[in-house]
Amino acid sequence: MKHFSSLGQVTIKVFVWILASLIGIFPTYSFAQEVKGTVTDGKTGESLIGARVVMKGAPRGAMTDENGKFSFKPGQEPPFSLVITYFGYDTLDYQVTSLDRSLKLQLNEVGYTVGEVEIVASAYSETQQRSPLTVESMSINAIKETPAANFYEGLGHLKGVDLTSASIGFKVINTRGFNSTQPVRSLQIIDGVDNQSPGLNFALGNFLGASELDVESVDLIVGASSAFYGPNAFNGVISMNTKSPFIHRGLSASVKVGERNLGEVALRYARAFTNEAGEDKFAFKINLSYLTVDDWEADNLDPVTDAEHGRDNPGGYDAVNRYGDENLSAGQNNATGLTDRALRPGLGRWYRTGYEEVDLVNYDTRNFKAGAALHFMVAPKVELIGASNFSTGTTVLQGDNRYSLNDILFFQHRLEVRQKDKFFVRAYVTHEDAGNSYDAVFTALRLQSGVYSKSDNDWGTDYRNHWNRNFVSAARNLPGMPAITFPYDYETTDAVLLANMDSLVRWHNATRAFADTSGFPRLIPGTAQFDSAFNKITSTPLRQGGTRLVDRSALYHVHGEYKFTLGRFDFTTGANGRLYTPVSDGNLFSDTLSFVIDTLEDGTPFIADSSRNPITNLEGGAYIGAQIELMDERLRLNATARIDKNQNFSAIPTFSVSSVYTANSKHTFRASFSAAVRNPTLADQYLFYDVGRATLLGNLDGFEGLADTASFTDFLEAPPLEKDTNNINFFDVAPIQPERVRTIELGYRTTLGERFYVDASYYFSWYQDFIGFNIGVDVDFPNGNFLIPSADVYRIAANAREIVTTQGVSVGLNYFFDKGYTVNGNYSWNVLNTDSDDPIIPAFNTPEHKFNIGFAGRDVTWGPLKHMGFSINYKWIEGFLFEGSPQFTGDIPTYDLLDVQVNKRVDKLKSTFKLGASNVLDKQQFQVYGGPRVGRLIYFSVTTELDNI
Repeated sequence: MKHFSSLGQVTIKVFVWILASLIGIFPTYSFAQEVKGTVTDGKTGESLIGARVVMKGAPRGAMTDENGKFSFKPGQEPPFSLVITYFGYDTLDYQVTSLDRSLKLQLNEVGYTVGEVEIVASAYSETQQRSPLTVESMSINAIKETPAANFYEGLGHLKGVDLTSASIGFKVINTRGFNSTQPVRSLQIIDGVDNQSPGLNFALGNFLGASELDVESVDLIVGASSAFYGPNAFNGVISMNTKSPFIHRGLSASVKVGERNLGEVALRYARAFTNEAGEDKFAFKINLSYLTVDDWEADNLDPVTDAEHGRDNPGGYDAVNRYGDENLSAGQNNATGLTDRALRPGLGRWYRTGYEEVDLVNYDTRNFKAGAALHFMVAPKVELIGASNFSTGTTVLQGDNRYSLNDILFFQHRLEVRQKDKFFVRAYVTHEDAGNSYDAVFTALRLQSGVYSKSDNDWGTDYRNHWNRNFVSAARNLPGMPAITFPYDYETTDAVLLANMDSLVRWHNATRAFADTSGFPRLIPGTAQFDSAFNKITSTPLRQGGTRLVDRSALYHVHGEYKFTLGRFDFTTGANGRLYTPVSDGNLFSDTLSFVIDTLEDGTPFIADSSRNPITNLEGGAYIGAQIELMDERLRLNATARIDKNQNFSAIPTFSVSSVYTANSKHTFRASFSAAVRNPTLADQYLFYDVGRATLLGNLDGFEGLADTASFTDFLEAPPLEKDTNNINFFDVAPIQPERVRTIELGYRTTLGERFYVDASYYFSWYQDFIGFNIGVDVDFPNGNFLIPSADVYRIAANAREIVTTQGVSVGLNYFFDKGYTVNGNYSWNVLNTDSDDPIIPAFNTPEHKFNIGFAGRDVTWGPLKHMGFSINYKWIEGFLFEGSPQFTGDIPTYDLLDVQVNKRVDKLKSTFKLGASNVLDKQQFQVYGGPRVGRLIYFSVTTELDNI
């Protein structure tokens, strides 16, 4: 990764040069008077740091500093209104009539806000305080003060949120069940822009997301939300909002160091410019961040769950993070039949040596992100934004297999014109390049495929023959071994073998060594021969016999929305369109690139002809929503209807109807009924992924006449005279269809006394047409010879036939003390009601019970120490079955985590110093089966914020 480090250094130098140039080139006008003042707690009089003060209807404003002070140029003469917001406090709408004096603004704690969790707006308005959707939120201060190593990991402390770590660089957020390391059932957006990978169709956590310095807030919308956010907002939406350069100005920088060689630097610079009238006309921001850390290693050598054999089997076993030892050629590596047990006692079942993941994967996680945005005020309330973001890095991804993502590239460009709370038109494009990424599991299989060492069949044959030549007699001559007579005494044989286990282990080790080294020997990790083969395999595309992932896919998206009022109704209407253009050269999708090779007279080969089967996938949707307030604005009714159409599927309507009733300042009730849809991913539609043992296929047209694997295996293992093709069960697979869900949700929020807050909700969901897969065999009997069939194994995307229901409850509790202390807790219960053996239904992968307990203090004083802050969070997760791919399905034991942090703000340095630890007790535990054991990560960071430079 030396070249990557050099790339990061060069890029940082370039951006710093650009930054310095911008600072020197652009003049700063200062014609108009400033509006300035302080924001304090209405009860205690303490300064509120980070309160947001903006002009109503215009992107002008500022954040309060460490003394609660703010100032900015309004760009117009009074009167005008200011909107002052701060999490945990009432929103203040203040009318400015004069600029002659400093304003003294006071905010009061709200009666319906629970800590950093608030009921926020639906898609109708970001500023509404009552909504049918519950949003778990992190404010700008909560992001800074999370006890986790980063804000994204801190989302796991919120109510009803499941967070799993497949690696340090790849963390998955999910809600309400059906969790997976491929989060295709949740939508992740940044400033309204879908952050998914265009080809793989799921978001890579925050690895390709926003810099932490630029994140203003994160809202996690829980539950089915297609009516508001479109297809794929199936189980929830993660919405990140970045900082406006008109409001968050100046230079911010942070440095973080920690265990596992953690090193992270980040820089943000934003500046705004006014015209001669003092009006904000232009602003820009630049973001840079670079992370390096030694990732957790997936070194679990326990037998896979429900393995046929364990560590005590002399012939080996199938380990979780050792690949190529799966013994898929069971007939070849098997001597467990009655005849073999008598004639070859002790041979039993043997497994190939395989390769451990630590020898196949790059654990040196690197992540570089750069972004820039230009903001223009083209009219008094209309803003034009042009933004570009770039990310690259190396990490480990888990899906059906484990993948080493090396030098993956991610580009995103956005152009948007908007008037807040009125309209927007947004267009963006996302490009990705898989770089030098490869499939780690398949790499182990390629190393043992007969090209770089002997094939599985040859290795198994060598193992059997060596045992027959050298150890059959020794086993038959063990003391007490019965003679070969009929009926044979198998019970005594097993007892004799068990009593001589040391000899069996020694004989199997010698046989394994022979099979590994004889003829075409096994390549040993760390040797030049292994490195040469490994590099060739991982640099060669899948379709050409290697394991490198080829993906240069893109998506293009345009979205417009308009809000208006008719009578007492507020309406929101909009439409969007999206075009996918996957490009894999036939390595991942069925966009096969074919070559015709010819040679010149001197023998030089050249491409005489080539052809490509390009894939495009177009989808679009439109929606309209209405809202009305009744009963003196205590009752709010919402209804939204939406229709979406993908070119390969019928139009699908979704909807949401809801009501929110505020009995008084302390009691709020809500109810909603909504529907959501998830279109099949590009992989579900077009996948063509040959992994050697099988081919993974998308399914637009359906398949007929596939044999199920169980009956076909029985056919193969039957004696020649007993083989009967009529015993093979055949089945058809219908074309893939979108998934659907309907959810009813009830919620209640109350204030008990003055400082104790409760927020509770219950949901019940109905799912249909789950997307999973069928495994079948395409069997052919050439020339009618059923003894020697040809067969291809396919894993085909398919829908479940059954309807599945789930339900759950979540409760959040917060108690606020004087002087900034808070105790909080939350509990979630989620359960899959339907007990089904349909293999298509995806795994629930969610603990039935989990809870968080936290204690925090903000801007507190400890003796002579002032401006101190701290937070502690304890999380408990009940064990559950994690069902991923066949290689990665197993039990996650019950575990708990303790995260802590303490911070100190130094006003003179305009800096905050933070010391923290994730999993401070270093309890090594799995969060996903097949992933690494996650341990402690101690870190120290310094963040400096210089405003209004």
